[in-house]
Amino acid sequence: MNGQETHTMRWMREVTTLATLPALRSQTLGPKAALILRDEALSFEALERRANQAAHALRREGLHPGERVAVLGRESLDSLVLLFGVAKARAVYVGLNWRLAPEELAYILEDSGARLLFVDEESAALVPRVFEKMRGPLPVVRVGAPLSAPGDFARWCEGAASTPLATSYDPEEVVVQLYTSGTTGRPKGVLLPHRSFLAIAHALEAHGERWIGWTEASVSMLFVPTFHIGGLWWLVRGLAMGSTQVVLRSFEPATILSSLARYRVTHTCMVPAMMQILLGEPGLHQADLSSLKAVVYGGAPISSALLEKGRRLLGCDFAQIYGMTETGNCAVCLRPEDHQNAPASRLRAAGRPFPGVRVRVLDEQGQEVPPGTIGQICLNSPARMAGYWRQPEETRKTLVGEWVMTGDAGYVDAEGFVYICDRVKDMIISAGENIYPAEIENVIRSHPGVADVAVIGVPDELWGEAVKALVVKQPGATLRAGDILRHTRGALAEFKVPKSVEFTEGLPRNAAGKLLKGVLREPYWKGRERRVN
Repeated sequence: MNGQETHTMRWMREVTTLATLPALRSQTLGPKAALILRDEALSFEALERRANQAAHALRREGLHPGERVAVLGRESLDSLVLLFGVAKARAVYVGLNWRLAPEELAYILEDSGARLLFVDEESAALVPRVFEKMRGPLPVVRVGAPLSAPGDFARWCEGAASTPLATSYDPEEVVVQLYTSGTTGRPKGVLLPHRSFLAIAHALEAHGERWIGWTEASVSMLFVPTFHIGGLWWLVRGLAMGSTQVVLRSFEPATILSSLARYRVTHTCMVPAMMQILLGEPGLHQADLSSLKAVVYGGAPISSALLEKGRRLLGCDFAQIYGMTETGNCAVCLRPEDHQNAPASRLRAAGRPFPGVRVRVLDEQGQEVPPGTIGQICLNSPARMAGYWRQPEETRKTLVGEWVMTGDAGYVDAEGFVYICDRVKDMIISAGENIYPAEIENVIRSHPGVADVAVIGVPDELWGEAVKALVVKQPGATLRAGDILRHTRGALAEFKVPKSVEFTEGLPRNAAGKLLKGVLREPYWKGRERRVN
């Protein structure tokens, strides 16, 4: 291990909270670019200074420790500064998915009890429609102006001290609340303490593992949204390492390729659907990818054909991570060395646990099963959530002691590799987005012409899975697919709207009236090795 790696690992031990991260890294990396976004750079020392100002401004607004601050919009230097400002104020950052419908956003804002809403220019027009669905509006601050032309956020911070607040921080204190779709149709707020973003890095350091060659000298790129755990974890991990983070506000393949070359990017992450689109970009073969060392993929299963194509065309290492919001993102990893000269069966694995993570596979009675036997995957990770916001019953179901019940069915082989075969819980993953059919079914069922409905995921070469609705009409109803689609678009985010609608005379149910989703999915998944794509 060289001197630079030892230095990086020492600093990783010091960084235990998001609140103290900018100050600790700026001690030795002060003028170095921490963030690059829209061709503007923010140094580590500027990040520390501006985050302190944001923290003081939040306190000036009367915000108390533990209260919620919501952020709606694409990534900006303002919103990323705000993440650390909220942490310094000992408040809780609630990242909102800007793709959600007004009704969905209104529910999250009211459920979280957010005191303030920060919104970018693109999402500002949505805010009045969101507030119409709420008991009352929130104070709003606009974010997203360039550093060269300070806007509302800079003015909001004016006069606030740039020195740290006089307070202490606990790695166990909740700092982020992200919402996941709910099995009953309502999203759940996942409570993530500081350790959720840093515990795996500490475990890797303690284990002496130089994961994907990520160091202070690295330049990492992020185009996965930070309202998802994957994007937020990647951002924090890179800054904690002391590497420069190039942040893109959206997934645009041509921009990604030009930025890879311009900033000499060494590491990036993406979901398989993004990889497929990027590999089909016309300019790929002319792009300078010589700096790229590793691509991390996850969020959905990947086909062996796509993985092989990526390795061939990008010419770098690949690593897969498996986890979920409740586990603090990654818990299992198929490392670069696991990809090399591996049999095809090995490339279907999710990987082996990160240091500090334990895996168990349980049967329906909650008993551990032997290697090679399929059951529910359960993870014990030092990065696990603290629970669900105001949902103790759901917390007890998912967090059993220190174990997270993933809802994924799979097995562990004799060498400790984890394989995912199916889902115990009813969920669809499309382009990396977790979608619960119950939420869509509730909306479709509210249409007066619908007697019954089932929503399933069917294989899709680009998105992994596509949402399909099977609808039973009310007697005499003259419904068409377009009627169902229009009805759902008014209440759901576009990515949840079915890609196809099929009308049927009836839906299979057991004696207790439970819908037999397996029977409905069988014709579409027959002949495939696993029932997730």
